[in-house]
Amino acid sequence: MRNIIAFYIFLIAVFGLFTNVIHAQQLEFIKGADGSVLDEVEQSGGKYYEKGVEKDALTIFREHSFNTIRLKLWHTPATEYNSLPNVLKMAKRAKEKGFHFILDMHYSDTWADPGHQTKPAAWEGLSFAVLSDSVYQYTKRVITAFKQQNTLPDMVQIGNEISCGMLWDDGRICGAFINPKQWEQFGTLVKQGILGVKNSLDTGEQVRIIIHFDDGGNDTGCQWFFDNLLAQDVDFDIIGLSYYPWWHGTLSDLELNLNDLATRYEKDIMVVESAYPWTLEWGDNTGNIVGSDDQLLPGYPATVEGQKQFLKKVIEIIKNTPEGWGKGFVYWSPEWIPGHPGSPWENLALFDFQGEMLESMRVFEDHTAIDEGVRDESHLKADPNPFFNNVQINFFQPKTEHVRLSVTDLKGNLIEVLVDEKLSRGNHVIKWNKPDLNPGLYLIILKQGNKAQSVRITKIK
Repeated sequence: MRNIIAFYIFLIAVFGLFTNVIHAQQLEFIKGADGSVLDEVEQSGGKYYEKGVEKDALTIFREHSFNTIRLKLWHTPATEYNSLPNVLKMAKRAKEKGFHFILDMHYSDTWADPGHQTKPAAWEGLSFAVLSDSVYQYTKRVITAFKQQNTLPDMVQIGNEISCGMLWDDGRICGAFINPKQWEQFGTLVKQGILGVKNSLDTGEQVRIIIHFDDGGNDTGCQWFFDNLLAQDVDFDIIGLSYYPWWHGTLSDLELNLNDLATRYEKDIMVVESAYPWTLEWGDNTGNIVGSDDQLLPGYPATVEGQKQFLKKVIEIIKNTPEGWGKGFVYWSPEWIPGHPGSPWENLALFDFQGEMLESMRVFEDHTAIDEGVRDESHLKADPNPFFNNVQINFFQPKTEHVRLSVTDLKGNLIEVLVDEKLSRGNHVIKWNKPDLNPGLYLIILKQGNKAQSVRITKIK
């Protein structure tokens, strides 16, 4: 009997490892919006509409098949926006609507990008050893804060557009700072951030780590960066790229780079920032980043249709990345409408100057059919499976209707009802925490209207 029990435990362990490997390659295709400006726009009086009806922008995104919200975090910003309390508030809003959550940690008091990686003022003058520890302690404290309000990020960026390093000059790796010592210091800082994430997690919890390179069309630059970063034994999950064609080249450049990254590194890849104009006009007195024809791609005019076709093409390129390594797309600041505050981005938003939703947003909804293929029982998923205490349940809701999601044992005895309400069309994520559940086999049962399906899950100690 002991041998049988031991063999059963062995099979569960092996199956768990196998499931984790499969899961790493079957990340749900991310259709995201960076909503970091939303709260500031709303507090300044900005409003959003669909066909003239005022709605929460997050509701509009969710109803059009966005499944992820990305939020940037600054260490000690000059205003409340992008501060930890503010991002916690916005993360809670996003999670309550069923979004995945990407936390973009800038490790700065302000914008961090290839031209600016300024240390937080609180960290100026620290020795490198103390700076490294500060990165670790700060990251761990941040992730713990999100855990405590049940909004653990699904993915965390360690730095924003860090192609020239982070926390300058200690972690600077461009120009006169390209040398082995700088790469070692940069690698140490990144690893300390990753360690801060990992050490804040309990058994069974998982957060994917994104490393964000800015130039999505620069194949040579990406190779240089990721070859050197991996040489520092940095362990991460997802290659994140920015792709703005007026800075980062043609669509062919993007496609070449994605294909090469996939075959060289065999890691999940996401375009975590991109956008395209729907007009070259201004909606307020703040100058726009994109405002001339020579910044556009041939065949993609600055119209709503041009914006839509650009989005379709970028998503198509990502989804056609070899071996399925292309895992998602995040539109940067689709909510930054004019005047609330002054916006350099209003002609790149997915709303018009009055806050009315543009038809180009429907490209995310249109791609639902491509993303999910022909729907069958497999779209109800539980991860991880087997699980210890926490399991995440994902399913697609094809139309707005009443949904009941429950858990039973194999005899049909009800364990818990997780959802019993009307849900809107789109992808939904339900997190179930059941540490007191006895180990064994259970069923998750999903009833959508007059249809039902189930998936078996295994609880282990």
